[in-house]
Formats: sequence, C-alpha cells, structure tokens
Amino acid sequence: MDLTLLPQALVSGVLAAGLYALVAVGLALAIGVIGIVNFAHGEFFMVGAFLAYQLFVSFGFDPLLSILFVAPVLFLIGAALYASTIRFVLKAPELNQMLLTFGIGIVLQNLALMIWGGDPRSIGGVPYRAMGLQVGDVSVGLVPLGSFAISVLLVAGLYVVLARTPLGRAMRAVAQNRVGAGLVGLEVNRVYLVAFGLSALLAGIGGVMIAVIQSPTPTVGLAYTLKAFAIVVLAGLGNVRGIVSAAIVVALAESLVATLVPNGDSLRNAVFFALILGTLVYRSWRRT
Repeated sequence: MDLTLLPQALVSGVLAAGLYALVAVGLALAIGVIGIVNFAHGEFFMVGAFLAYQLFVSFGFDPLLSILFVAPVLFLIGAALYASTIRFVLKAPELNQMLLTFGIGIVLQNLALMIWGGDPRSIGGVPYRAMGLQVGDVSVGLVPLGSFAISVLLVAGLYVVLARTPLGRAMRAVAQNRVGAGLVGLEVNRVYLVAFGLSALLAGIGGVMIAVIQSPTPTVGLAYTLKAFAIVVLAGLGNVRGIVSAAIVVALAESLVATLVPNGDSLRNAVFFALILGTLVYRSWRRT
C-alpha cells in the first residue's frame, strides 16, 4: 500500500462524489416522493450520455451546451414514461413496480444498442478534456472539476426548490401523506409526474458529464444505478437531504480501495455491495 497516493485518492473521491450525488438524488426523489424504486434510473443516465454524444457528432455541439437540450428532453421522456406506464402501477405490489421499471430499463438499453451499437462512443476533440491542474503530487482534471461544480450547483438547487418553493412544498407534502395532500387540494398525480421528470432530468445531466469523462456504452447505466442505490441505502430510502454526505462516503471508499489496495480497481463494485450489505445489517441490528 503506497500512502503517498492518499492525497490523490482523497481528491479524486471528493470530485467523483459530486456526480454520484447528482445521479443518486434523482433516484432518491423518485423513491421519496412517488414511493417507487426505479431500476431504469441508470438508463436515463445512459440516454443523456448518448444524446450528448450524438449532438456533438452530428452538429458539433459542445457537451456543456448540450445540457440545455438534453435536460428538457430527459424531463419529457421521464414525464411521458410516468404518464404512460408508472402511474398505472402505483397501487400495485412493489414487485410489480420493480419489474415494470426493470423492463423499461431493458427496453431503453436495447434501443440504444440498436441505434449506437455496443462499442464505446467517445467525444474526441473537446479542447478542455485533457486540461488539468497540478498541485504538488495531486493532479485534478478540468472536466472532473467542472463536473463536480455543476453537480454541486444542481444538487444545491434541488434542495432550495424542495425547501423554498411551492413545488417543493407540494412534493414534501405528497411524500409524507399522499391522501392528505389530495384532500387539501394538491394534484398528486401532477406532482408525481414532475418529480419523475426531474428525476430523469438529473440522471440525464449526469450522463452528459460522463460522456465527456469516459466513453459510454449502452450498459453504462448499470454501474451508476448500483452506485446510486448504494448511496440511497446509506442515506436512508427516500432521504434526499442525506444524499450528499452518503455520496462522499461511497466515492471516497471507492477511490481509496481502487488507489491504495493492490488490484483494487477490480474491487470497485465490491465496495458498493459491501456498503449496502453493511448498512442493512447495521440497521437491522439497531432495531433488535
């Protein structure tokens, strides 16, 4: 174990936490407000990545500018999927809801395979992709740093919306008691639709960022779904406010294992499973 790499591992972990929080907060929003576990959340992330790639290849759109197009498109996709499928299973058993979202994820993944194929798609020629800063032994890429800043702004913006706006108050009211919220005049179904659309929008913006950092494939969403679930479980199901601190814990754990443990890069996914298992066992132990 080379401890001289510790500062680099910590910085890389904190920067990754921003993107993880952005993806996970959308999943937490769907669980907390609508009460549905969305297994297709990672596919919204994947669709956002490929839309950014296609805009760059076809029209030369800078990936950062493509967020202005991708975000509303993902909101509309999320809203359309809610109106056409999700709302019909809200009173169904949870297993039915999970199977539906799992099926939506498979459909989106196979559509991406048909359109873009299975090979990684890279956005090359972006001038700032190779730029970075060097502070002592720590190097910081400009893209991860920008991704972290955008993610922090978006997550903070969502917190402000939830805390200070009529829409946020409506979401919190529906999350606490959907029947009571309906009785006082709130249009519960419309709140659900907006919440699900926002959830897809946030995942899609995260996808745009990963399209610049990595070379996405149609299966890239699965890895980020796993990370988002680990963060949501650590924060507490539906607890939007706990997402940031949980994302930092998960990202730091991943970065430290990948950097400091021999052959640690192959253990990245094991970190998330270990965190989910450890959290669930600890909470069960506290209740007994």
